[in-house]
Amino acid sequence: MGETGRERTAVVVEDDADVRLLLAATLSQAGFTVHTAGSGADGVAAVREHAPAVVTLDLSLPDIDGFEVCRRIRAFSDAYVVMLTGRSEEIDTLLGLESGADDYLTKPFRPRELRARVEAMLRRPRRPDGATVDAGPGAAADTAATGGSTGGAPPAGHPTTASPAQTGTPPAQPGHLSHHGLRVDTAARMVDIDGTPVHLTRSEFDLLAALVAEPNRVLRKAELVRRLWGQDYDTGTPVLDSDLRTVEVHMANLRRKLGDDAASPRFVVTVRGVGYRLAPAV
Repeated sequence: MGETGRERTAVVVEDDADVRLLLAATLSQAGFTVHTAGSGADGVAAVREHAPAVVTLDLSLPDIDGFEVCRRIRAFSDAYVVMLTGRSEEIDTLLGLESGADDYLTKPFRPRELRARVEAMLRRPRRPDGATVDAGPGAAADTAATGGSTGGAPPAGHPTTASPAQTGTPPAQPGHLSHHGLRVDTAARMVDIDGTPVHLTRSEFDLLAALVAEPNRVLRKAELVRRLWGQDYDTGTPVLDSDLRTVEVHMANLRRKLGDDAASPRFVVTVRGVGYRLAPAV
């Protein structure tokens, strides 16, 4: 499937027939060709068959739960995944994003909000060739969602190479950002620490790249939300508490994958009540 067609193809995985029809209608009105599935296994098969750009995924399914479905999808697809849940507990949000989801909405949801979130995700960089991930033998379930499996250019208006004086590291190659042994390849969307690859989801990569690109500045949570929306400035779209919480959860997952100690961070520092910045160069 060509990239143009893929950008407007969606798969809805939802066991409730009424909600499934609502989701399909909402995405169809937004210009998507929509395919639906009522179970987790059928959903995975539909994503494999149709190679969509967007997947909406119910957390509670009759056969396998949404967390496992997301992990299976991530083994071969870099589609944007929005997880829908009737639960509001923090642990469900954390598990959903850890399994590879890009965003989540709590039921009952507003169709307009779903459309806005999907359009925001589609503004974010994609692989230039539109190819899906080739999950070879032994590939980790989240590898398909990592910085190493997605392509695209860095956000417009942001530098591609951090200054050695800012990072305390030797000059990086064009398209690379470096800090404390951390290297971010913005073209290949790959990350490594002291030469060891780190597998990140698309959202985790985008947040890390934003921080490393501006090492001397505190990035507010609302600003990071807009970075995830593909916006370089405030367009007037309100940032909700749930959006801020999403950034917090993505940051927690990012730190865990970087092996960062919140008490003595090597990479990411929390500025309480404001946002995040890179740890100062030693």
